[in-house]
Amino acid sequence: MKKLHKGALVAAVSSLVLFLAACGSAQQTEQQAGEEKLQVVTTFYPMYDFTKHVAQDLADVSVLVPSGTDTHGFEPSAKDVAKIQEADVFVYNSVEMETWVPSILETIDSTDIVIVDASEGIELLDGDHGHEEEEHAHEDDHDHDHDHEEEGHSHEVDPHIWLDPVLAQDEVMNIKEGLVEADPENEADYTKNAEAYQVELQELDAEYAAAFENAENRLFVTQHAAFAYLAERYDLEQISIAGLSTDAEPSPSELAEMTEFIQNQNVDYIYFGKTTSSNISETLANETDTELAVLDPIEGITKEDQEAGIDYVTAMRNNLEALKLSIR
Repeated sequence: MKKLHKGALVAAVSSLVLFLAACGSAQQTEQQAGEEKLQVVTTFYPMYDFTKHVAQDLADVSVLVPSGTDTHGFEPSAKDVAKIQEADVFVYNSVEMETWVPSILETIDSTDIVIVDASEGIELLDGDHGHEEEEHAHEDDHDHDHDHEEEGHSHEVDPHIWLDPVLAQDEVMNIKEGLVEADPENEADYTKNAEAYQVELQELDAEYAAAFENAENRLFVTQHAAFAYLAERYDLEQISIAGLSTDAEPSPSELAEMTEFIQNQNVDYIYFGKTTSSNISETLANETDTELAVLDPIEGITKEDQEAGIDYVTAMRNNLEALKLSIR
């Protein structure tokens, strides 16, 4: 083995030190770049997916509600609150959906956080809208007064606006504006990304409109009343079993009425959501000899589905194929 000359040894050590220093500097630069990325916290899956499409790799986008979880029953933990506090941007659908948001915003210091209400500027439907046809069907020609406002009751507002591909476009633009406010230097990229995603959503809208344009049967029965916006957009009739709340259960008399309605209307399919119990739908299906099918409210796509490439647009296309079973 040859002896290394002292000068050569010094040169080699010096080169190694410089190499390690360069590596360390590069690693530090990468870490700093990661830390400098916009930190965006979203509430549940559609808000995450919309934001991700607009932000692309310009931001670290996270979601609070775990995949496959029923969003309606979610309550943020102390860790979730801390995560919102540390974010640059916080995106939520609406206070009607994420009812816990107002109290959280009162708790944290939101001075340096851009708060994005994705439903801003969108007129929300009254919560009874999805039951109008159902109430009419159960009236049996009797003149019932359903004006709850006169009786002193307040209507629940329907928050499921993301299930309308046109209103989803409005939400995307609200999210884009929030990202631009927090990171104006990248406005051009956010705008470009948002416009590209808008094209996808416009194509989705066109597919729905074409599928149902000449349909004779426009009625569908679903366990969870999440599809009023979609029904209104394409002139369909949503009949819900349990209303807006995923944990609401109809009374025996209501189930009996629904059974009679399904039989009289020759309904072939009853729809239920992926992340909620299908017990009520199964009971009615057994009583009425109808089939069950999935109509996804897309409130939380499971991790497995996401890994398989399922996103909002894919899930909406799956819903379209499911609805074609009833609407034709």
